[in-house]
Amino acid sequence: MNYIIKYKHMTDYNKHIVNIINSNISIKRAIIEDKNLIIAIEKAAVQIINCYNNGGKVLLCGNGGSAADAQHIAAEFSGRFYFDRKSLAAEAIHVNTSYITAVANDYSFNDIYSRYIDGCGKANDVLIAISTSGNSENIIRAINTAKQNKMFTIALTGLSGGKMKGISDLIINVPSSDTPRIQESHILIGHIICEIVESNLFPKM
Repeated sequence: MNYIIKYKHMTDYNKHIVNIINSNISIKRAIIEDKNLIIAIEKAAVQIINCYNNGGKVLLCGNGGSAADAQHIAAEFSGRFYFDRKSLAAEAIHVNTSYITAVANDYSFNDIYSRYIDGCGKANDVLIAISTSGNSENIIRAINTAKQNKMFTIALTGLSGGKMKGISDLIINVPSSDTPRIQESHILIGHIICEIVESNLFPKM
């Protein structure tokens, strides 16, 4: 009897798993069918290529899962993606926990990214700002400070784009309002950009 109940519950979970995967697939299909979104991803890659060709660097920021995505993408640039090659300057701003906790404590959590960018961001640099809602205040401030420092700003966000839509140089807004599905697509997009950048800068590898 216990075995039958357990099996029934697992069957329900199996259906739920399939539904989640189908949801992910449907969003990927929506991205493929959105020509403007595909063009935006291409523009992001080209801008980053230009950044590196002009001696710039890529800074990234996000909160929670988006912070993890920022760190993931930064690692693909600074480490390697498909093959061994020169490291590309890229940093997820939040990785210095002493800095983050000091600024959050002495100033405000909303200032953790903007303050770093104010000191380190320069013309020819690129900021990749990640927020599924597009409304995170510390990310908004980061974008505004980056623009003041003449950096190019790329926003990775969700369907509406939130406040980031009106202030970023380039917005890549995944056609979904479901946070986990948006984050999964952000990593796909990040990988696509990394592959284009790497293959362009190191064509003979």
